[in-house]
Amino acid sequence: MQIKDQLPRIFQANLARLFERVIQPAMEALPVHSSLESGEAATMDQILDRAAAQVDNYTANEAAKAFTLTLAATFERQLSIWARAVHRDNATDMPKVRGFQDCLAVCAELAGIDVGQSDLGADLTEMFMAANVVRHGEGSSCDRLKTMAPALWDDAANDYHDLLAGPPIASEHLRIRTGDLVRYIRATTRFWGLADPLPMAVIEPPYRIAITGGEIP
Repeated sequence: MQIKDQLPRIFQANLARLFERVIQPAMEALPVHSSLESGEAATMDQILDRAAAQVDNYTANEAAKAFTLTLAATFERQLSIWARAVHRDNATDMPKVRGFQDCLAVCAELAGIDVGQSDLGADLTEMFMAANVVRHGEGSSCDRLKTMAPALWDDAANDYHDLLAGPPIASEHLRIRTGDLVRYIRATTRFWGLADPLPMAVIEPPYRIAITGGEIP
């Protein structure tokens, strides 16, 4: 059995364990609030409670963004490892790739995967673009993501307050919710399921429902 045939299943299992043992428990442990109160407070305790709720929701969103970056970096590294293994086992030269999109396209072609099916490619691209915004803040990735996935921004929502001083910064209002993390883990594990040539490959990972504990603000 060639190494390239074993890697997709290993990658899929590693991503699943990362999500189930680290990301999901960490997100469930964070306190979140469905809405944040505003207006005149009656007591100092009420002011402090409202401030604490704002910090809770802000922190949960920061954690979700950080985990998006973790998933994207892990998946990109796996793509690179697998592509090199395929070309090594096939005794062919590895083509030069520039960035995530090139690497994803090369790997999808090698595996015979249509990344346009079931929004697979769109979810993987969105995950990587969101990770870029988390990493770099303002810039071309932020502008592209706002066009590609406007639902990740909701300035009218009453469950999030930016804690930074000064004028609003678009990248700081990026919102990663429970459903988004689930879409990202499902897309990454589904990709490796489709690339897995071994018997009993898991092509439809069981990530269909939101993490228990409510929406991540």
